[in-house]
Amino acid sequence: MCGIAGFIDFSNSSTLQILQECTDTLEHRGPDGGGYEFMQQDGHQVGLGHRRLSIIDLSNAASQPMWYKDYCIIFNGEIYNYQEIKDTLAAKGHTFTTHSDTEMILHAYEEWGSKALDQFIGMFAFAIFDRRTNKLFACRDRAGVKPFFYYQKNGLFMFASELKAIIKHPAFVKSINIDAAAAYMQFGYVPTPHCIFEDTAKLKPGHFLEFDLTKKEVRTQQYWNLYDAYNKPELKIGLPEAITETEKLLTNAFQYRMVSDVPVGVFLSGGYDSSCVTALLQANNTEKIKTFTIGVPDVGLNEAPYAKDIAARLGTDHTEYYCTQKEALEIVPQLPHYYDEPFADSSAIPTTLVSRIAREKVTVALSADAGDEIFAGYNRYDYMMKYGKRLQSIPKFIRKSAAATMELIPANSIPVLNKKYLFHTRYEKMKMLLKNPSEENMLMSLTTQISADEIGFLFKNKITVLSTAFDSKELNEERYSPLAYNMAIDYQTYLLDDILQKVDRATMSVSLEGREPFLDQRIIEWAAQLPMKYKYNNGNKKFIIKEIVHKYLPKEIMERPKMGFGIPIASWLQKDLKPFVDEYFDETFIEKQNIFNNREVQKIRRSFYQGKVERAEKLWYLLMFQMWYDKWMNGN
Repeated sequence: MCGIAGFIDFSNSSTLQILQECTDTLEHRGPDGGGYEFMQQDGHQVGLGHRRLSIIDLSNAASQPMWYKDYCIIFNGEIYNYQEIKDTLAAKGHTFTTHSDTEMILHAYEEWGSKALDQFIGMFAFAIFDRRTNKLFACRDRAGVKPFFYYQKNGLFMFASELKAIIKHPAFVKSINIDAAAAYMQFGYVPTPHCIFEDTAKLKPGHFLEFDLTKKEVRTQQYWNLYDAYNKPELKIGLPEAITETEKLLTNAFQYRMVSDVPVGVFLSGGYDSSCVTALLQANNTEKIKTFTIGVPDVGLNEAPYAKDIAARLGTDHTEYYCTQKEALEIVPQLPHYYDEPFADSSAIPTTLVSRIAREKVTVALSADAGDEIFAGYNRYDYMMKYGKRLQSIPKFIRKSAAATMELIPANSIPVLNKKYLFHTRYEKMKMLLKNPSEENMLMSLTTQISADEIGFLFKNKITVLSTAFDSKELNEERYSPLAYNMAIDYQTYLLDDILQKVDRATMSVSLEGREPFLDQRIIEWAAQLPMKYKYNNGNKKFIIKEIVHKYLPKEIMERPKMGFGIPIASWLQKDLKPFVDEYFDETFIEKQNIFNNREVQKIRRSFYQGKVERAEKLWYLLMFQMWYDKWMNGN
């Protein structure tokens, strides 16, 4: 895992020093070394920078930028099947001087061009400059595990693994995209391909970019599409065979993620997904798998006992660490630095904590994300399947009256339920659903924090709704179902822009490579064609994954409510974080920003502190934006 940064400057105002400074903002992504290639071409400058975290081929021969003939590459990620591809290339006459996957990419690109991407199993974002054709080729992996930002304005094209490297360039124009800020306030992240800054974007997953420097033209093209799998005919396969074939595929994909020249571990939460990864790996390896779990008992986040029991039964080399609320709170002021685009998922805090613990023993950690999106694991899928049709059948005037009544009754005043995990958030979402229970709005209600109507009041200026993967109509009618629709959208939105960004920044903050074994493209391509009842079976979520896990672990220790990486945001905002709220919600601060409607902001703040605890998430979203703003716009 590494960090990359580069530019093409037609104004010829860049320097080697600027390239080094931009690249070195990513030192946390690659503390093992830095490399820089600065080329003064005819009429323009090309800069390629790399920060290295040594994982495969630890020798200096594998350092980057790496040249091969007229090609120069900077690469962030891993190609797990690189040895097989090298063997194919060797049979075609290619010879190699290193044992790295980086060198393989260069030879594969020479041999097949962009079609080389079709063969790669891995996570990657890389750029190749071809000085013979005067073109830049850049790409991003199919699921978007590795980030790729780019910026184009005033004759300057820049790209990097994180925004901070782009911001560092003195020619970068720091102007907020208000429409992107509004999208952030809805989702808790800025959805791809958009970015918080004007003239800046994220390269979509499964896409590549080509920049013809001679013509000064940039184009992007898709090389992999999730819907190609979802739109294929459903497999005619019995359950026993489906379980066997799924387990084989998972085992192969998980084993690929163990390819490394440095120690590898697994984040073990005790849930089905991480237990599946751990169980299959331990069953197929003679050495004990290193597993890591974190608990924060005084904030109610404690899956550690369950994970410890599972680790003992599987026979792993287990590490658990109990941190205090103080340790968790200390991470909050650090979040804007590592998440250099506004980001509101509070589980970034425990993810950062567990990354720190794992980094003491390993350099690579496997995270079991995407099981929910691929195999129908989210609780919201349950709500949609159980209550969707019922809500739609309620007359409109009754639904609207119920929503209006809920507006008058604070969630915190409802006995028993107000003690339930995430009840306050779900209370807010139910109000949105009652107003409009269509399948599209149901998806938006369950995945957003603030409605489109509320956004209009919150921002000073008129907001234009951005086009995103939420708008996709690519799922064919004959393969359409509410569940398939939701899962496909989640794979391209929440998974991409929330979960994967969270894990990438949290692990990289401590120079730990995070790998995502469920995001081998062969898994989603297979699972998308499985009969839906093998994934969601009469209310039993992730059915086929559970059937596999139960081969290795007793059902009775696995069957318990899903906990998640929950943080008690409401109580923190009421107590420990209240000074931050007072500072960043100050009316003078907000007026100077000239982004938000001050009256609406104060209304959210006031109602929360007067007892409407369900406003906590909105308050947190605003606080995370304000802290980001102070860091990256005010320079504090």
